[in-house]
Amino acid sequence: MSFSFLKLPEDFKPQRLREELGGLFPADWREQLTSRLAVLASHKRGVAIAAAVVFFVGVAGCLTGSDSAEKVPKDVPIYVKVRPGMSARAVGDELAAKGIIDSKYKFWLTAKLNGYESEFKTGSYSFTADMEIRDVIAKLVAGETTVIKFTIPEGFGVKDIAERLEVEGLADKGKFMREAKDFAPYDYIEANKDAVYRAEGFLFPDTYTIQADLTEREIMEIMAQDLDSRLNRKLRRRAAEMDLSLYDLITMASLVEKEARYDEDRAIIAQVFFKRLEIGMPLQTDATLQYLMDAPKEDVSIADTEIDSPYNTYQHYGLPPGPIANPGMASIEAVLYPADTDYLYFVADREGHNHYSYSYDEHLRIVDEVR
Repeated sequence: MSFSFLKLPEDFKPQRLREELGGLFPADWREQLTSRLAVLASHKRGVAIAAAVVFFVGVAGCLTGSDSAEKVPKDVPIYVKVRPGMSARAVGDELAAKGIIDSKYKFWLTAKLNGYESEFKTGSYSFTADMEIRDVIAKLVAGETTVIKFTIPEGFGVKDIAERLEVEGLADKGKFMREAKDFAPYDYIEANKDAVYRAEGFLFPDTYTIQADLTEREIMEIMAQDLDSRLNRKLRRRAAEMDLSLYDLITMASLVEKEARYDEDRAIIAQVFFKRLEIGMPLQTDATLQYLMDAPKEDVSIADTEIDSPYNTYQHYGLPPGPIANPGMASIEAVLYPADTDYLYFVADREGHNHYSYSYDEHLRIVDEVR
């Protein structure tokens, strides 16, 4: 790193620097450094002044070492929020803890010696790992803040969301998934011992604009609040008229979301599921089997239909223990307003378009044609 942009102030006084360093460095070598700076600063030549700064910062780096931080890939953004009243030292602590800079001490000294320690603009910033300290300071002084946005598509599950947020530098995948296991900010998010994630289904898929430094739980709270606000009085009243709890509504909608690639299919698939429930037939939806797998399969097998799990809707009657994905409003409304048809079977072709039938024999014939 080059320190050529550092300049000692015209009125530099070693005693003043010693006082300002306070308890930042050990007393034994703080005295040694300030004494050495006093000697070097007494020279008139600019080269000596530059050497003083390089010596001081270099020794500081050697004695303190690089601050430990978990390494983040350089192509992943790292977000930091500078809050009102935040000191340069506090900013440096956070930057070093997140692996953006190699030393909080070098950062503080660079800002201090250049008169920038009180010039940082508040807001959210996007950095990358192992940046040059001078570049970080320049960004903070210029106020090059960023708007943090992320988009969660319809049908994403908790695991998908966690992976997306980790890739975008907004959350730790493991922490997010652990928080999701028992996350239930609203009473209608029922507790089911067999549900993989209690939060599943209730993290609304949308585009969000957030501040930096939100915890995994705070992000989930924003997403759950989004869904809660969209479940307005009209929709809740409609669910009550159908004798459908909000939990079952979202569970059913998640099945529709995973089975329907096109909007025109949603309400018909919802009707098929309701009819199967009505006549006591297993839902037999492949989507619940896919939920149990580490990776999606183009076609489930006979063996897959024998998986021992309460999510296996081939083996268990009724709805699964909970949602299998986070549905969008189109699927939620399809469940509340299913199609006025009487189909009992459907199968999707290779382009994702569904074909419907009334009898099992007819269903088998269509399967042979389209698959």
